[in-house]
Amino acid sequence: MAEKIKDVQLPRGLARLGWRAPIWFYRLGLGGLLGERFVLINHIGRKSGKPRQAVVEVVQHNKDSGAYVVASGFGEKADWYRNLIAHPEITIQVGRKRMPARAERLPLPQATEVMLDYNHRHPTALRTLSGILGYRTDGSEADVRFFASIIPIVALTPQNKAGSNAY
Repeated sequence: MAEKIKDVQLPRGLARLGWRAPIWFYRLGLGGLLGERFVLINHIGRKSGKPRQAVVEVVQHNKDSGAYVVASGFGEKADWYRNLIAHPEITIQVGRKRMPARAERLPLPQATEVMLDYNHRHPTALRTLSGILGYRTDGSEADVRFFASIIPIVALTPQNKAGSNAY
């Protein structure tokens, strides 16, 4: 079972700059180098109302709906996550493709399935993510289910001409 080994704070100062570095790939027109593994989220600040950006890893891509599913590695404290909850109408960029989208937190059963699938495809990623969150894990199914319950999983669904946003 996952074991809490330390309390973790959100990145600040130089560490924050490191986490935000991929945004510059997109700003310099190099987002294509990141392929479909990362997504740039253009969103609105919940307090400031100003445009904000974040780059996060895609944990799953639903080919049917076109949704890119992402996880908030710093949980519900992450600013980008809190901004999406407040203002779910966003624009995303994957590679060189830019599109309007809607953000929606997945319910726990769906989030758990996404995490189980991600852990199957990227077995060391959960251990890395758990370390960032201050946990030690053995990668077991029980641990994956635990993390699905504490890590918000969000579907970023492109809006088609009819406005459909079903995950």
